[in-house]
Amino acid sequence: LKTRASFISLDFSNKTSLTKIHCKMFAKRALVTLALAASVSVSASAFNTGAFVKNVLVATKPQAGFKKPGTAKFGGKKQSALVRRAADASGGANASKDSSNDDSSSSLIATLQVGIYFALWYLFNIAYNIYNKQALNVLDYPWTVATIQMATGILYFVPLWILGLRKAPKLSASEIKTLIPIALCHTGVHVGAVIALGAGAVSFAHIVKASEPVVTCGLNYAFLGQVLPTSVYLTLLPIIGGVAIASMKELSFTFLALASAMLSNVSSSARGVLSKKTMSGKQIGENLDAQNLYAVLTAMSTLILIPLMLSIEGLGMFSAFKDVVASGEFTNKGLALLLALGGISYYAYNEVAFLALGKVNPVTHAVGNTIKRVVIIVASVVAFKTPMSTGSIIGSSIAIAGTLLYSLAMNASKKEKK
Repeated sequence: LKTRASFISLDFSNKTSLTKIHCKMFAKRALVTLALAASVSVSASAFNTGAFVKNVLVATKPQAGFKKPGTAKFGGKKQSALVRRAADASGGANASKDSSNDDSSSSLIATLQVGIYFALWYLFNIAYNIYNKQALNVLDYPWTVATIQMATGILYFVPLWILGLRKAPKLSASEIKTLIPIALCHTGVHVGAVIALGAGAVSFAHIVKASEPVVTCGLNYAFLGQVLPTSVYLTLLPIIGGVAIASMKELSFTFLALASAMLSNVSSSARGVLSKKTMSGKQIGENLDAQNLYAVLTAMSTLILIPLMLSIEGLGMFSAFKDVVASGEFTNKGLALLLALGGISYYAYNEVAFLALGKVNPVTHAVGNTIKRVVIIVASVVAFKTPMSTGSIIGSSIAIAGTLLYSLAMNASKKEKK
């Protein structure tokens, strides 16, 4: 509100200069985001594990002109046993040395790969939350913004399928029907998060999102009959308590933000439950790996969102878009770029998440996901200068620590079953 008030008090010349600065900043951010997105799609194939193993095998394969030590000749006579043993020892030492070098090189590349994936995952996630909140601050049309963001992903994966850079999935009508409930939940996850980010502070939305494990445990028991160890249920107490404390002490608390974030939680948990119930142990379609499944759900969610958006908000955002431009806060290009960056960063962080999480063990995954939430909260507080009370900080810390304990307890229970 203070920021908007300061904009209103500026004269037209100052607005024009600020608009130009915004446009330049958005242009730079766009170039950086697109460059990083391109690097991700390239790295997905360049760092492919199978390709790397193949390269190692080629590198260690004997050359065509190489002769076995036992059959090599010297001056027309066979080598003596002493020379032969020396050659074998030398060859073995060199092979061992080459193998050691290959292993260290492989380990270094794998470490760098994981580091790059996690850095991009965090970067795109932070960018999405900031761009999304900036757009919702001037355009109070969350359903339309959510639809634009969801549809943007289509511009990424469809060209990959057409150009053959990624194998296109093949699904029958019955298989698509199986995915519809999951796609509905996928839609709820995104819409709930977007509404929550628009209705309240970014930090508060993520604090409430931290309570997702509580919903997951409840739905798993209700629909799958899954009973978890007591240690897992005990970790839910700090999550519930932390979110409750943060909600009571949140300075920008709104019931709409709380309800929308919980809608996102319920939808996310239901998506997981439905996936287990309908897809566990079944082969659905062709080329439907994790990334392609996410792409298919994105396309289906876009088709679901369009009629919902039109029925709830109509085309009101387009007139609001013109009003914002007329006020001088943004140019047409600047505001359109802001919406585009929100969509690009949204799909990019989900795409990179698959690459990052597929390279690490569950414990690293749990820790990385917890740190990511902390980083987003801190980044949003800095970017939007959102005040947080002491109670809110304490509550959010307890809740986030609880999510980490929950993930670690779940991983431990899975290992015991095995």
